[in-house]
Amino acid sequence: MIDEFIKLSIGTLRKRKLRSWLTMLGIFIGIAAIVSLISLGQGLKISVEEEFAKLGTDKLLIQAKGGFGPPGSDLSTNYLADDDLRVIESVLGVDEAAGLLSGSVKVEANDKVRYTYLAGMPTDKSLSLIKEFMYFKVEEGRELKDGDKHKVVLGNRIAKGDLFKPNLKIRDRIELNGESFKVVGIYEAIGSSQDDSSIFISEDAYRELLDEDDKWDIIIAKASQDPDVVADRIEKKLRKHRNVEEGKEDFEGSTTAEFLDAVTNVLGILNVFLVGIAGISLIVGGIGIMNTMYTSVLERTQEVGVMKAIGAKNRDVWAIFLIESGILGFLGGLIGVIIGVVVAKLAEFIIAQTGNSIIKAAMPWWLIVGALLFSFLVGAVSGVAPAYRASKLKPTEALRYE
Repeated sequence: MIDEFIKLSIGTLRKRKLRSWLTMLGIFIGIAAIVSLISLGQGLKISVEEEFAKLGTDKLLIQAKGGFGPPGSDLSTNYLADDDLRVIESVLGVDEAAGLLSGSVKVEANDKVRYTYLAGMPTDKSLSLIKEFMYFKVEEGRELKDGDKHKVVLGNRIAKGDLFKPNLKIRDRIELNGESFKVVGIYEAIGSSQDDSSIFISEDAYRELLDEDDKWDIIIAKASQDPDVVADRIEKKLRKHRNVEEGKEDFEGSTTAEFLDAVTNVLGILNVFLVGIAGISLIVGGIGIMNTMYTSVLERTQEVGVMKAIGAKNRDVWAIFLIESGILGFLGGLIGVIIGVVVAKLAEFIIAQTGNSIIKAAMPWWLIVGALLFSFLVGAVSGVAPAYRASKLKPTEALRYE
């Protein structure tokens, strides 16, 4: 019986192809938007979790409140000093700590001028902690070492991207703020546009180049005990050392777990917001299906009268119209899923061309199945009222309807 109803519904939709396509428009736009947005959101979440897994849970990040802006700007309003680093190193449960300098610099190479990110790296044993935190690997050449005052290691996009065509190579010379530096190494691409577009010089060279003697932008600590407990100890000691009250700190410290939670929460809120906007299309699509089904009931009033006259019951008529609206929703959802997958993969490809590979499209099975079921339900629910109206038509009145 059901299979006959399905065949009848499909046949009716084929007769009214243009109307069926227009009716499904709102559904597949909404489903396409939901699938593509959730796919990219899930992919980003998975990538972030993988990156934090590489860091481990024993790392702590301490930085002054304020931060820095894009290349060529100087928005730093606060910083950590050498004595802050020593205070952090003295905290119980801190295995080791290292400072990192970060800012922006004017770069001249291959007759081109660019502003990009500059990082001052330690060249002693603390370099291993910085690399553990930032997971850089040398692709060509070597790392910085003691005495490398006018040597640089380039982020992959600086060396091989479109910033300084033709590509920069080992032993090439570039100018940073007017001073000449020799390229001794190139890092592998890590998928972060900022890190891959950075230039790395020694801490001493950085301080001399930018005239910053007693400053750390970021301090990374490795905990040998519970990171949350160690973070509280660091916060208390720094408050006392910097003479600031609780709640008025001019610095902030976070564990990798806290960072992950913060990023996950932001992504969750963003997903809900974007999916909510996409959901408006589904509502519009549902209203479209309802209007189409009401029109269909009016156009097929005599057909309903014939069906009832030859023995069709109210529930049979109700089922036929309900299945028809459900099929409209399902087909709209199927097209929407296909479009959503294509859009998500296209967005992933376009973003990857900017040097950022952390955003990837993920297609979990529950997303595809859920989208199809949801679109079917939207269609079916939208058809409840028209189907009920059709089922209540009286045979004699329906046959006389013109």
